[in-house]
Amino acid sequence: MKEPMSANLEDARRLLGKGALFRNLAPNDRDSLVARARIRSFNAGDTIFLMGDLHDSMIANLEGEVRISIPSVDGKELVLAIVYAGEVFGEIAMLDGKPRSADATALTICTLAVLDRRDVLAVLNRNPSAWLGLVEVLCSRLRYTDQQLVEMALLGLRERLAQTLLRAVDAAPAQVANRAKLRLSQYELADRVGATRESVNKCLHEWQRVRIIRIEKRVITIVDRAALEALVEPE
Repeated sequence: MKEPMSANLEDARRLLGKGALFRNLAPNDRDSLVARARIRSFNAGDTIFLMGDLHDSMIANLEGEVRISIPSVDGKELVLAIVYAGEVFGEIAMLDGKPRSADATALTICTLAVLDRRDVLAVLNRNPSAWLGLVEVLCSRLRYTDQQLVEMALLGLRERLAQTLLRAVDAAPAQVANRAKLRLSQYELADRVGATRESVNKCLHEWQRVRIIRIEKRVITIVDRAALEALVEPE
């Protein structure tokens, strides 16, 4: 039991050192923060936290993919982000100490490092320059959310779906063998683009017919990226 835990802590130390949020920390402060982290594992589909939960920790994703979403009034979800290994989430509640602003769900088997608010704030206050990393992360999240809102308001389903597939491919970690392959269900895609599964299914099968993509079980392979990009470019 000790060996996997040690390996996870080493992963946490490496990832926190590379990320924008903590790369300006003094090495001893980074090591101290990692040593206090609680390593937790989740299976695909597990709830990590729900909107409204009173948890003020921040979480570093060591392995797997996490969906950040908010429920809509009709019982569906609006997907705000997919968090990959090496990224952090939950930073808003960590900063203001208020309830969670969204749901977090494990899309795959995940290993997470939970960082308590008091520990994170203590090391940030000892390293003032590290606050710039936090501002960078928050600005990146805000820009991404703004972009999604614009797309939902101004783009049609085909454009939103094409943009979502391209974004998912580009966000995949560099070490993934074939980044053109996406393991996404039609329900997950429908949640991401704010549409019904039936309308997403119709669009995907049309793209498969003209050989822009290939669908095999739950795997979508982008065959013709240029054609997909052309769908989102202004005419």
